[in-house]
Amino acid sequence: MKYFFLSLFYLFVFDTADWGQKGHRVVGSVAEQYLSKKAKRAVNKLLDGQRLTYVSNFADDIKSDARYDSLYTWHYINIAKGKQYDPATANPKGDLVTGINYCISTLQNQQASYEERQVALKLLVHFVGDLHQPMHVGHPDNRGGNDIKLKWWGRNTNLHRVWDSDMINSYELSAAELTEKLPKPNARQVKQWQQDPMLQWVRESQLLADELYDNLPEGRSKEYRYRYKYFATAQERLLQGGVRLAGILNRVFQ
Repeated sequence: MKYFFLSLFYLFVFDTADWGQKGHRVVGSVAEQYLSKKAKRAVNKLLDGQRLTYVSNFADDIKSDARYDSLYTWHYINIAKGKQYDPATANPKGDLVTGINYCISTLQNQQASYEERQVALKLLVHFVGDLHQPMHVGHPDNRGGNDIKLKWWGRNTNLHRVWDSDMINSYELSAAELTEKLPKPNARQVKQWQQDPMLQWVRESQLLADELYDNLPEGRSKEYRYRYKYFATAQERLLQGGVRLAGILNRVFQ
């Protein structure tokens, strides 16, 4: 009985998994399609044959492990309205940029242990996905939309969760089906996305978050229109996250 209640506790506390489990799996699955042969071999070896899609939610799974409490702030960036991200004034506990840079440097560090590099890779898959979820670069006064309460098809939710999982899950597609239905970028787009600096990823999510704060899906009739308007945007962010993750791994393992 004790473990049953503990399980319920973690279910409700961590129900707002970034991009939701499906979204993160999509990012991992997309990345696998754009890995170089050398990167594929390195990833396969480092993950003991596991796929990126299977480890994509590792960073959320370990939230119940006290050893990783210091990584909690690495899942998001808070930027006040009208401001821009400044590494010099960023959260001293770290944020998404901190987390991604740590993972990259650990993977590149030949002195790091196998276990350290493996954990870094698992975290990287998740953090790159997080950075492309717009509400993970939201305003601090509402905790990235978590405090903006909404109804989604009659159920209580919030703006953050709508983008994490509600909108994606409302289509009732598996992660594999979501990946299959993503648009196919051309070679020029792939090259550009992989060359874009990380601070541009931050700026993209920030600008989108600002727009979302001004366009809430309030009212039952608006939910259909909201999904119709923004689902393509969510798909693009998932796609960009996967392509850019592959770009990082191709450079790290070249």
